[in-house]
Amino acid sequence: MTSGIMTEIPETHPRRDSLILRERLVEGFKGGIVAPQGLIAHGRGEAMYYLLGERTTKEARIAARAAAAALLRSERPVISVNGNVAALASREVIALAKTVGARIEINLFHRSDERVSKIQAVLESNGATEVVGFFPDESIPGLEGMRGRCSSEGVHSADVVLVALEDGDRTEALTRMGKKVVAIDLNPMSRTARTADVTVVDEVTKAFPLISGYAEEMLGDEDALDNALVKYDRAENLGAVMKTIASNLGLGD
Repeated sequence: MTSGIMTEIPETHPRRDSLILRERLVEGFKGGIVAPQGLIAHGRGEAMYYLLGERTTKEARIAARAAAAALLRSERPVISVNGNVAALASREVIALAKTVGARIEINLFHRSDERVSKIQAVLESNGATEVVGFFPDESIPGLEGMRGRCSSEGVHSADVVLVALEDGDRTEALTRMGKKVVAIDLNPMSRTARTADVTVVDEVTKAFPLISGYAEEMLGDEDALDNALVKYDRAENLGAVMKTIASNLGLGD
């Protein structure tokens, strides 16, 4: 997908990584994976990432470690994937799913069978084996229409759900169902960030490998899992992220 991008963006460009991600999304849009609205949503997230200094913060690492622990402690973990995530981080999603034994469910705000089929094909071409969501046979209470549909083999029966670049309404609904929600979200002020049990404020192509790395490190180490969860406090973590943004804006404390 990015073979033509590398020659178009100079190695020395200061925001090369960001521009490559944009091109991936454009290719995903042309291929029917990304909805037009997804391009707008990415721009909003990119703006927040810019305010964070386009780097993985200490708080993101603490949250990613807690996210890995939550997934490893889960009996039925599920990773929810939308079009943007599929276009940007399919391989990273699959790597994490294999490490923590999670199923992958395709959940789309702007859903069509064609988009679901294309996203499933992308995931499977990159090695995914546990993909559900094409035939949603259950509902998330409180969410109307197709956006509330989910799979009995995936989100509906999960105890821990990882959502990335997710709508706040859906995150809130999942928590009302009693699910533990792990979120990847670049906006520390969003409802998703403030509703999820664990929120990793980082760019999605960096967050997934970070969580995977910690999961591999802590596999089978119950003390490490306990420590990761005890050290994480959502409100404190998000507050520290906000201070980083304020500092980058020259607002001080």
